[in-house]
Amino acid sequence: MNSFSIGSRFSSLTPLLCLALAVCVGCQRPQEPENGSGETSPRPEATSTSAPDAAAESTEITYINPLTAEEIEQGQILLFDNETLFGWHKVNDVNWAVEDQAITADSGPIGLLMTDVPFDDFELTLDFKMTGETNSGVFIRCAPQPSKPGGDCYEINLADTHPEGFVSGSLVGLSEFDQGAKHGDGEWHRMTVTAVGRKIDIQIDDGPTHTYEDTREEWLQSGHIGLQKNSGEIAFRDIRLQPLNQEPLFNGTDLAGWSEVPGSQSVIDVVTGTIHVVNGPGFLETEQTYKDFVLQFGAKTNAAELNSGLFFRAMPGTEENPSNGYEVQIHNGMTDGNPNEPNNAGTGAIFRRVEARRVVSSDNEWSTITLVAAGPRIATWVNGYPVVSWEDTREPDENPRKGKRLEAGHLSLQGHDPTTDLNFRNIRINTLP
Repeated sequence: MNSFSIGSRFSSLTPLLCLALAVCVGCQRPQEPENGSGETSPRPEATSTSAPDAAAESTEITYINPLTAEEIEQGQILLFDNETLFGWHKVNDVNWAVEDQAITADSGPIGLLMTDVPFDDFELTLDFKMTGETNSGVFIRCAPQPSKPGGDCYEINLADTHPEGFVSGSLVGLSEFDQGAKHGDGEWHRMTVTAVGRKIDIQIDDGPTHTYEDTREEWLQSGHIGLQKNSGEIAFRDIRLQPLNQEPLFNGTDLAGWSEVPGSQSVIDVVTGTIHVVNGPGFLETEQTYKDFVLQFGAKTNAAELNSGLFFRAMPGTEENPSNGYEVQIHNGMTDGNPNEPNNAGTGAIFRRVEARRVVSSDNEWSTITLVAAGPRIATWVNGYPVVSWEDTREPDENPRKGKRLEAGHLSLQGHDPTTDLNFRNIRINTLP
């Protein structure tokens, strides 16, 4: 396990401490518009985000990352942080809540809890718990407001009985499948869903796998993930996603597919299978452009509180305007040793737009950063932990420093200043249809 602490270390979070900590970390502080220089500036003043007095006194809290170092490097991300509904939004009025590190619901009309951003190819794993009266489901590749299972979403049903035969593990409206077991026993069960192209595999516990291939001309290539409450009680926990079928953007040998922006002062080399960047300012940008995507990469700062970033949807870099794009910040500094208070937006922040809600990564260690850009919606994870979920509501502009850009643009690695010394590796992307 990977952990960082405030005060003494504890092996786990009690529900009371989880609730208190959720108040502290569940918010995003907007940034002031930048001055166009692209240089680091002090963090703007923000309204207070302190937890209540009882939580403020509970400083002896340790965040435990449930992902192993290997899972982090592979790119697994947590869709549920075990504390809050951060990164999700309700569709309809269901009483979704977090209890004992699980997402629960038991009242309200039929409704969904949806991820803020979509995914295309992935392996999704989660635990669910239900009763014999439960009718629920896990939705994948959903439209923002799905209305017809099999039409604008795939619904994996969770029900011991169903009038049309779509019991647990079936794809509603598309493919019946009986895994030969009842799951409404009030115990936790594990579901694994693998979606690659037209093929979907579904397994519950160690039961048989339901394999479905969508041969229709109009099939669902990407979309949101949703949790459904139809009737009865339902709970979900340990919700993880592994992006699949990614295209490498760095071959580990040379800088094919990349070029230095004119006027760059950085020294950029390939060292032991990584891109090593020292000195600056300077930029290394992709020759191709990307619009909506799931991007993952490893980054390591080689000294304390170094500043760098990865720019995306960037305009072509020139000597006069080296990289005008959205920036995923890389900076592991924190205020007074408090990881909930980044001192320069924090790794995973969209710099000058929204801060990371928690500093998860550490200097002199490899971290894995995940970025999803889908229209105006942008989300990031650091070492699998969700740190940003943000919608750009500004007026459109071709320069993302000045306004919302939805058009494709370059990816660009930053050498920030003469102190820059960091490495990048395992850069890979899924373009979202």
